[in-house]
Amino acid sequence: MKKGKKIPLNIFNDIKTSYGTVDSLNFKSLFVNLQTWVEPKLYSENWKGVIGSISRELKHSVRDHLLKSEFKNVFILDLDLRSSGITFKKKSFFNLEITLYPNSNKSFKSNEIKTFINELINKLYCDVLRDNKSLKIHGKTKNQNKKQLK
Repeated sequence: MKKGKKIPLNIFNDIKTSYGTVDSLNFKSLFVNLQTWVEPKLYSENWKGVIGSISRELKHSVRDHLLKSEFKNVFILDLDLRSSGITFKKKSFFNLEITLYPNSNKSFKSNEIKTFINELINKLYCDVLRDNKSLKIHGKTKNQNKKQLK
């Protein structure tokens, strides 16, 4: 019997978003996933530092959102963006996975969980990703803008 569940969310046109759990019957943790392609807005010698800064901003934003919720203030944030492969005028794959732990015995499919996740993703997108000074969100696929022009 398959216990894991993943629910895709279509919140934004330029980011794939979803959330899920590895065990929906014994619900102890939840993952939130954001995927997109990004392109540098500027040239930098230190992409490791830039990515570290973005990761810190994301962590602060998640922690702020958790303070007003029924989730523990403990989470894991894994930003997968290779600093060695980032080059000016070249798209790179951006994958963000956040693992959260609920305080109460809520159901994985509850409306409160879905609302919380939608608000969290919206906060991350608006506060950190959309107007980032270093990276431009390019789209769900590497060639999304070319497809839209056709």
